[in-house]
This record gives sequence, C-alpha cells and structure tokens, in this order.
Amino acid sequence: MNIHASCINFKKKGILLLGDSGAGKSEMCLRLIFEHGAVLVADDRVDIVIKQQKIYASAPQILEGLLEVRGIGIIKLKYCRRSKIDMVVKLTNQKIERLPEKEFYVFEGIKIPQISINPQEVAAPIKILAGLSLL
Repeated sequence: MNIHASCINFKKKGILLLGDSGAGKSEMCLRLIFEHGAVLVADDRVDIVIKQQKIYASAPQILEGLLEVRGIGIIKLKYCRRSKIDMVVKLTNQKIERLPEKEFYVFEGIKIPQISINPQEVAAPIKILAGLSLL
C-alpha cells in the first residue's frame, strides 16, 4: 500500500510523518536529517508493508533517496531502504494539549504510538525525538 507521508529513521527507530499537503513533512525530515543525524526513508510517498504484525516503510523505487526542499528543489540524500515504524507523528497547526492522552495510529489492526506536533514550533524536531525516547 502507498500513502501520502514521509518517513525517517533515527538510531534504528522509524518515524512516520503524517499531515495535509503543505503541512511541513518534508521540511521536518530536512530538519531531523541535517540537525539531528536522522536518515531519510521516504519523502512524500511511502510504501507500507506489514510483516509479522509490524509495519515497515520504504520509498517507491523512483523516489529512493530524494527529498523535496521547497525553494531549492529535489536533493539526493543517503537513505535507509526500509524501516520498521516505531512512532507516528501527526503534523498539525491545531492547538496541542499540554499533557495529552496517549494516542495511537491504527493501521490494519496494528497500533503504533502517535504524537501530534505543530511543525512551526522551533522545538518541533526535538519534541519528536523526545517522544521517540519514551518508547
């Protein structure tokens, strides 16, 4: 299955970024890659596969290693061919609760921890990595 999303891998943990078109998925990937050492899995389109009750992400072959950088163009990066998804990040401009209830992204009956982040916050990438550290 192919979905509209982006995905990075940070220290062997996969982060799937969801959000509307223009929400900042590619920019968040860029920030996590260049500021924190994450590795690109897929940008804009993500192929999803389920194996042994785990969800894996990869890029469609034609998009492998490519990241769109608004105002610059398409750049080629080192990439991870496939990553298990450990956390889902929903990028939103809506108000985010200070102490939210635990959220889960459910795909084909498989639950993955999910957090909501405002991508315009300066600390957004660090909040994503902090959320990942709780897993």
